[in-house]
Amino acid sequence: MMKREEIIEYIVETYTIYPEYIFEKFPNYCVFRHKRKKKWFGLIMTIPRNKLYGDEEIKIDVINLKINPELNEIIRNKNGYYQAYHMNKEHWITIDLSAVEDLDQIAGLIDDSFKLT
Repeated sequence: MMKREEIIEYIVETYTIYPEYIFEKFPNYCVFRHKRKKKWFGLIMTIPRNKLYGDEEIKIDVINLKINPELNEIIRNKNGYYQAYHMNKEHWITIDLSAVEDLDQIAGLIDDSFKLT
């Protein structure tokens, strides 16, 4: 099970980009964006589990990442990978961090998202 802190640490160490907490209504949501372009390449949120699974109301951490549209459907076939929550569903995916075993599983997707923005 991935923890949001591990992802934040990876992004800070790899890209020297720090999370931005820009949502007053959702103070634990954090955005990652390019330094110059200011375009988002990642968003970590805590959402009700039923928004993805349609079941329990418990809270889960997720990350939204930009993705190549040709790979979207293939990647969403993995357990814990969904159409983007509150983002363009063709260009973004949402990953349930509780379904991710370790950083190696999504580090490449974080890197791809960084390159695509």
